[in-house]
Amino acid sequence: MNPALPAAGGPLGLFLDFDGTLVEFAATPDGVQPDPALCALLARLQQRLDGAVAIITGRRIASIDRLLAPLRLPAAGLQGLERRSADGRTEQPGAPAVWLEPIREQLAAHVASHPGLLLEDKEFSLALHYRAAPQHEAATRALLRSLQPDWPADARMLEGHCVFELRPDSCDKGTALEQFMTEPPFAGRRPIYLGDDDADLPAMQAAQRQRGIAIAVGTRVPAAHRLRDPAAVRDWLEALAAGR
Repeated sequence: MNPALPAAGGPLGLFLDFDGTLVEFAATPDGVQPDPALCALLARLQQRLDGAVAIITGRRIASIDRLLAPLRLPAAGLQGLERRSADGRTEQPGAPAVWLEPIREQLAAHVASHPGLLLEDKEFSLALHYRAAPQHEAATRALLRSLQPDWPADARMLEGHCVFELRPDSCDKGTALEQFMTEPPFAGRRPIYLGDDDADLPAMQAAQRQRGIAIAVGTRVPAAHRLRDPAAVRDWLEALAAGR
């Protein structure tokens, strides 16, 4: 279904996942290329919403900046582990979690013996992609489950679209959205969050707690409002930018 904008309740704040929401998935994260049309659309939205547009993603903020250059939006990267506010202040962990180091070596060995897997080292988290080798999903899941008893209490495994991600459990996309909502230009606005997988659920729930709406993209997560795919998201955002 096409979601309707809130009819009342004041100005809006827009929060957007990136891969699977604004752009289609590529074979690898680096396969997504800069898109001038998307950058122009987000710039129009930023102007219309008085700057209240943010990206909340599993990518590093530096990756988002490269893909949207020269636009530099408020952004949360690594599922909320790093965040840049609208005034340019950036927060990130002081050092990678110690428990990730031995896992990094074990996953590297697993990837080496299972052609087609990709280990994406984000410094503060690890993502193991099986998009190009879905036949290795079961073996990869089994390996990660076998390692879990040795993980500390603050370790978390997220499952996304053909990816397992290991990260500290200190924050998530929901806490990132809540932090944005305490700061200008988001404070006092009604949040809208668009996302496509389980990692987006905390942000969807956070938006709803603040009288906002959550919009699922695709069919992987439940939501009262849904858009079919990134192309439908672009159309919906174009309408929002145009004031329709």
